[in-house]
Amino acid sequence: MEAPPFASSSKTLPFRSSSASSLLFLPKTHLNFRRPRSFSVRASSAADSGVTLLDYGAGNVRSVRNAIRHLGFDVKDVQTPEDILNAERLVFPGVGAFAAAMDVLNKNGMAEAICSYIEKDRPFLGICLGLQLLFESSEENGPVKGLGLIPGVVGRFDSSNGFRVPHIGWNALQIEKDSLILDDVGSHHVYFVHSYRAMPSDENKDWVSSTCNYGDNFIASVRRGNVHAVQFHPEKSGGKISFLSPVYVGLTILRRFLYPKTNLEKKPTERKALKLAKRVIACLDVRTNDRGDLVVTKGDQYDVREHTKENEVRELGKPVELARQYYKDGADEVSFLNITGFRDFPLGDLPMLQVLRYTSENVFVPLTVGGGIRDFTDANGRHYSSLEVASEYFRCGADKISIGSDAVYAAEEYLRTGVKNGKSSLEQISRVYGNQAVVVSIDPRRVYIKNPKDVEFKTIRVANPGPNGEEFAWYQCTVSGGREGRPIGAYELAKAVEELGAGEILLNCIDCDGQKKGFDIDLIKLISDAVSIPVIASSGAGSAEHFSEVFRKTNASAALAAGIFHRKEVPIQSVKEHLLNEQIEVRI
Repeated sequence: MEAPPFASSSKTLPFRSSSASSLLFLPKTHLNFRRPRSFSVRASSAADSGVTLLDYGAGNVRSVRNAIRHLGFDVKDVQTPEDILNAERLVFPGVGAFAAAMDVLNKNGMAEAICSYIEKDRPFLGICLGLQLLFESSEENGPVKGLGLIPGVVGRFDSSNGFRVPHIGWNALQIEKDSLILDDVGSHHVYFVHSYRAMPSDENKDWVSSTCNYGDNFIASVRRGNVHAVQFHPEKSGGKISFLSPVYVGLTILRRFLYPKTNLEKKPTERKALKLAKRVIACLDVRTNDRGDLVVTKGDQYDVREHTKENEVRELGKPVELARQYYKDGADEVSFLNITGFRDFPLGDLPMLQVLRYTSENVFVPLTVGGGIRDFTDANGRHYSSLEVASEYFRCGADKISIGSDAVYAAEEYLRTGVKNGKSSLEQISRVYGNQAVVVSIDPRRVYIKNPKDVEFKTIRVANPGPNGEEFAWYQCTVSGGREGRPIGAYELAKAVEELGAGEILLNCIDCDGQKKGFDIDLIKLISDAVSIPVIASSGAGSAEHFSEVFRKTNASAALAAGIFHRKEVPIQSVKEHLLNEQIEVRI
């Protein structure tokens, strides 16, 4: 049973939200396993189908649940560690921070149950943090002791070599030995999103079934007997085996674990994945139309109304239907930006929560949602923290949360005081879910100037002079959907939010929005060179060539478009075929 909607009138938090929020207040480490008096960690099992899903209350586990159901297995709730010990097949999709997860597992007797289950060589699949926790310890907020089943320490990626951290996106695997669940997958990209990794060594080489190269070769998967664990997310690795194939990579991995005796046909390899791919993201700007229906719209420099007598909202489709289509078309991620619905009561927007729930049932690539993620107080005086707001959207299917205006205010305060107070939405959410789950959406407007000394913000020499021949410009950040300018530049904001805990930047440009003349290369190069976290280029795409241009001329990790996809002017598959022809690594 799913947790009740967060917008319930009850004064108490729904169970899984409480679990996620409580991670903030638990002590950092517990070095000894102990059995609890009562059990409050959420897990799920299906005795009839032989599957148990462990959900300890943090992050988006809905997608794993939906993928298992999609493959024909029912998933039900359990209440005690004994349900883990009695499981026929155990799936552990760990999400969040290592220390917080171990605190919960130890406090509730889950650590001992998992160790006992695995030591008996029973079918187990750990995902992401579910792999990391098997190791001896982690440096994340540590050192923190892990389950100790695999020799090794989980450490942070080294960003000093130019590689961006977190490691976000679709990367290639190098199969080291027979992995069973990775048969036919090693030639394709799979989806990673993490800042910490375990390294192969002589002590753990018998475990390692595949590695991935990102600066160094880190452990991408392990296998010993019936025990499997992967650093990537199979439930989000929903790419097709080929453009024309109906078979999806991530579901194939899960199917091989759930149906180990099934002989699945191996598909011929069309192209071998080589390295981290550039991502092509479909963005859906969602709002209610004048009749109250939730629709996908698209702005022209953030104006979403038609220039007609009726001045109606521009409607380009239904959000769930479009998201499903973009998944089938090969989008690497789908981003929902709710541009009006969250203003007064973020958790009261039940239609948007339903969009996430329905989309996650059939869309197995990462989902991002943004719009109004902040602290707020409802009409009854009930206060909700931004962490509680984000928790509900994670539970409804979001993999990443996008923060806009609230990030600007937090950055301004941080730059003014030089102090991280820990209260901003950025800091709250990244502390529990990890910075890889937090995207900051920056909405700047170009301001031309004649002399860089005229402003206190970072300026650039522009490729194309301003209307009065100005050779320089700075980028003023805005809030409230671009309606209000703030005294902070995009460069200063990007640097500040990285320090506050952002794991990725979605870089828009009001001047280019809807113009179809290409991305603002000057802006994207400025920001992508300034930070060590991934940057998503947005605003202005009008052709497939604009995507190759931004990837060649800047350090952008991904490029996002909306209108050209909605109007079917430039199909996603055409963009990817063009990038392949230009020798730019993409996921097919």
